[in-house]
Amino acid sequence: MGCAPSIHVSQSGVIYCRDSDESNSPHQTTTISQGAAALHGLFIKTDAADSIPSVLAYQSRQQPPPPSAGPRRKERREPGASAGARAPRCCGIEAETQTSTASAKQASTTEVQIGPMRLTQDPIQVLLIFAKEDNQSDGFWWACDRAGYRCNIARTPESALECFLDKHQEIIVIDHRNSRYFDAEDICRSIRATKPSEHTVILAVVPRTSADQEETSVLPLLNAGFNRQFMENSSITACYNELVQIEHGEVRSQFKLRACNAVFAALDHCQEAVEITSEDHVIQYVNPAFERMMGYHKGELIGKELTELPKSDKNRADILDTINTFIKKGKEWQGVYYARRKSGDSIQQHVKITPVIGQGGHFVSLKRLHCANENNKQLYKSHRDEKYTGDNFQSESHSFKCKNRRKDSADVKSITSQSSDAPSLQARRYSSTARIHSMTIEAPITKVINIINAAQENSPITVAEALDRVLEILRTTELYSPQLGTKDEDPHTSDLVGGLMTGGLRRLSGNEYVFSKNMNLSHNHPSVPNTINDVPPCIAQLLDNEESWDFNIFELEAVTNKRPLVYLGLKVFARFGVSEFLNCSEATLRAWLQVIEANYHSSNSYHNSTHAADVLHATAFFLGKERVKGSLDHLDEVAALIAATIHDVDHPGRTNSFLCNAGSELAVLYNDMAVLESHHTALAFQLTTKDSKCNIFKNIDRNHYRTLRQAVIDMVLATEMTKHFEHVNKFVNSINKPMASEQTSSHSEGSDCECTANIKNFPDNQTLIKRMMIKCADVANPCRPLELCIEWAGRISEEYFAQTDEEKRQGLPVVMPVFDRNTCSIPKSQISFIDYFITDMFDAWDAFAHLPVLMQHLANNYKHWKTLDELKCKSLRLPSENNN
Repeated sequence: MGCAPSIHVSQSGVIYCRDSDESNSPHQTTTISQGAAALHGLFIKTDAADSIPSVLAYQSRQQPPPPSAGPRRKERREPGASAGARAPRCCGIEAETQTSTASAKQASTTEVQIGPMRLTQDPIQVLLIFAKEDNQSDGFWWACDRAGYRCNIARTPESALECFLDKHQEIIVIDHRNSRYFDAEDICRSIRATKPSEHTVILAVVPRTSADQEETSVLPLLNAGFNRQFMENSSITACYNELVQIEHGEVRSQFKLRACNAVFAALDHCQEAVEITSEDHVIQYVNPAFERMMGYHKGELIGKELTELPKSDKNRADILDTINTFIKKGKEWQGVYYARRKSGDSIQQHVKITPVIGQGGHFVSLKRLHCANENNKQLYKSHRDEKYTGDNFQSESHSFKCKNRRKDSADVKSITSQSSDAPSLQARRYSSTARIHSMTIEAPITKVINIINAAQENSPITVAEALDRVLEILRTTELYSPQLGTKDEDPHTSDLVGGLMTGGLRRLSGNEYVFSKNMNLSHNHPSVPNTINDVPPCIAQLLDNEESWDFNIFELEAVTNKRPLVYLGLKVFARFGVSEFLNCSEATLRAWLQVIEANYHSSNSYHNSTHAADVLHATAFFLGKERVKGSLDHLDEVAALIAATIHDVDHPGRTNSFLCNAGSELAVLYNDMAVLESHHTALAFQLTTKDSKCNIFKNIDRNHYRTLRQAVIDMVLATEMTKHFEHVNKFVNSINKPMASEQTSSHSEGSDCECTANIKNFPDNQTLIKRMMIKCADVANPCRPLELCIEWAGRISEEYFAQTDEEKRQGLPVVMPVFDRNTCSIPKSQISFIDYFITDMFDAWDAFAHLPVLMQHLANNYKHWKTLDELKCKSLRLPSENNN
């Protein structure tokens, strides 16, 4: 140095150090708070304190020179100070460097997503550890200013550590160019020894190497705790680029990792036992509840393979293979599993294993005690009138209060009469067939039966006998299908039920109905528009009314020469933003609609593209209802419209029963189960994906595609009539009844919004709504205006007549004998169809979606058919004809 620095001590004990060695800044002033500091290699003491923590507030630092300026450094001033005025400021450990006004505006919080968590990251804090001020420290300072970071500068190891423990900076930059002032690696080690440093990125500034000098290894830096090294470069842009890369790389990643601490805290306090293993089944984490359940300490488990732990011999021999088959395919497995505690006892657990797929994937197991095994029987008895805690009994969502065991619904196993601690139970005289033994995988109905079994044990004889009758009913397979009563005597009803609700009667050898796929049917039709705006005026005028329930689909059929699906599809899909959701062009959507419509059989009187367009129209109408709209997402809407469009594609005009009896190719392919519905969906996806020109799914995310595809398949399969009553009753019990209960208990104006919000929170409920919606759209003919209802009744009757004719020609069983064109009463068949299938379903749908127009049409149409029936009319008549 040219000369020693001059030191002045104010009355307050604050040191002002003026370094005359800086020729470019003869009046440079640096403020140091009370304590000890190593400044330019000198150790300074004052009488004000034993030590001086040298954390500098760089508020008064000079502005960076403009690009055109030379090496001359401008005088540093306080913001707002006049020229030549210097007001050095004291900064204690708590003082934080203020950025410029422009930069302060940039310093804002950032949202970061990690899984389902949404995190808010505060502005980045940086700690610069430089023993002396130079161009490099200035470069990082102004880089922080430009990036909107909050910055502190420390001069000594002691003050650096103290400042870090107070601020927990995300980035630390340590000067490693010269060991004359301090040892950078020692500072790094001392910081790394603290717990907060686990998620901090430490950068070493190393001297620039000459061209002929070999670059040194970074291993010593890494061993000392540094994350990165920065080759000396005082350019603000270079420093800025380095800091921003660190933020978007290591800092973001470390911020997400810090959020995992909250997740682990939740797991530690969770009442369910949690075990996480690697893909190789090495235990990586267990929570305290798991330790309590199994009797192990986590130190005895973590790092061990599951195969090293003792196994119970009570499990099925193939259960592990079953579990592995599920989780290796990425599917969740849940069921009952016997585990062996450290003490050697076997305990029965409800286990749910969820695979977390990805590089270095994991398997997450949730376990809770099952109350059926002997070790828990006494526990169950002693606590039956108390609140169960997580260690004893935990349901999937909450603990139950079992003050009255008969009334409460709890997921428990039967306490069978074989237990040695209950000899009185062995004397029970109820049939053993009323008991269901322990199963490895429990279906919901099994859980219900087990609850009833448990309730029977201490019930009076009359109650137990009544519950035996309940068990007999529950063990039937058709829980939701009603048994035919007096209506069974009506041939129209029995024929409709038999024809529509059975997958097939019996197959006759030698009589094969070969189903031919008309993949490219030719139709005479007007030219298809390039866009929705190119629709011919006569068609466009009709489509103006497509949002009305009274829209006449037969007029559209006539003007489009039996091609209504393309035109209506373009209009409806545009209204619901389907192209935007699928990220496909209108040309691709148009080509897809053409392909789908070409594979509907125009020769069918009923199941043709006009019926598909009618179902699409009804679906779009239902989607416009407020409660439906509020209960479904955009993906659900798109899936519903696609499902309506394809739901009967390539329909042969014959029922499933006919195809099964005829031994058709499709019936063999789909094992006589949901034959047509399975074919409609499979063919639709084959037609869509085989040609890029009409592949409307080619641009959507894979996960979205899988979800959308599953929803479409589920909705089309729901149109199969064999499960009609199952779908309707599930909808009533899961949607209508809870909704009515909420509305009764809450008379506030916002109750309807709360109801739809609750529905939206449960995907299963959304599935039930979509199923019900397409079912109602599929058979909405009796709810259309009378003239449309009559036309549809004639068309479906003609199709059934044709099937009966063919059955007689081929010697097949006649599925619906009542549909003989010479003897059938169409009014009677419509009355039976409305009575048996339509009324209850639309009552339930109306209670949810509020459809007064439909219900009024239904009442009028039913009255019309009743009038014709009373007049002994077999043919169809319009209302005006009844007066003649």
